[in-house]
Amino acid sequence: VLAKVRYNETGKVLSDKKLMVTSLVINWVLAPAFMFVLAWIFLADLPEYRTGLIIAGLARCIAMVFIWNDLACGDREAAAVLVAINSVFQVIAFGALGWFYLQLLPSWLGLETTSAEFSIAAITASVLVFLGIPLVAGYLTRTLGEKAKGRDWYEGKFLPKIGPWALYGLLFTIVLLFALQGDNIISKPLDVLRMAIPLLTYFVVVFGAGMLIGHWLKLGYPRTTTLAFTAAG
Repeated sequence: VLAKVRYNETGKVLSDKKLMVTSLVINWVLAPAFMFVLAWIFLADLPEYRTGLIIAGLARCIAMVFIWNDLACGDREAAAVLVAINSVFQVIAFGALGWFYLQLLPSWLGLETTSAEFSIAAITASVLVFLGIPLVAGYLTRTLGEKAKGRDWYEGKFLPKIGPWALYGLLFTIVLLFALQGDNIISKPLDVLRMAIPLLTYFVVVFGAGMLIGHWLKLGYPRTTTLAFTAAG
C-alpha cells in the first residue's frame, strides 16, 4: 500500500497545520487519557489486563492503518506522514507516557499503581521493521517504477496488479494473530469479552470523534478519514 503514496506530494500534508495539530492532540493527549478511563471503568479488578489496555492506548498503529485508510479512500499521503510522525513520537514519548498513566496519575487519584518495563531499543526496532522497511520499499518501488515507465503506466497498470496483495496480507495477518492466541481465546472467553468491550468502545468513540472533528475543521473527506483511522488504530 505504501507503493501507492505519491511521496512528492507529502509536503502539502505537512503544511496543513490544522491536520497536524489535531492529529497530535487526539493521538497523544485525548486518546491515551480516554483509554486510561476505560481501563479503570471496565478492568479495575484485573490489574494485568488493565495495564495491557492502557499500554494499548499509548501504542499508535503503524502498519494496518494504511490498509484500513486505503480501503476507505482516505488520503494516502496524509496517512504516510501522520503514521511517520506518530512513530517518532512513539519512540520518544512511549516510556514517559507509560510511567505517567501507570504510576504517576493513579497515585494522584488514589488508585493502585502498576509498573511495566519499556525498551526504547525494542520500540525503535519495531518501528523500523513495521514502518521503516515497508516505507523504503514503497518509496523505491514508486520512484524506480515511474522513472522506468512513467506515472501513467505505474498507476494505471502496475498498481492495480499489486494492489490486492495488500488486502491479502492484512487478512493473513489477522488470521495469524488470532491463531497464535487461539488457546487463550478458547480457554478464557469471558476475559476476551471483558477486553473487547472497552476496546470496541474506544474505537467507536475515537473514530467517531475524529470524523466529527475533521468535518468541523473542514478537512475534507480523505483527510478526515485518515485523521480518524490514525487516531483510533
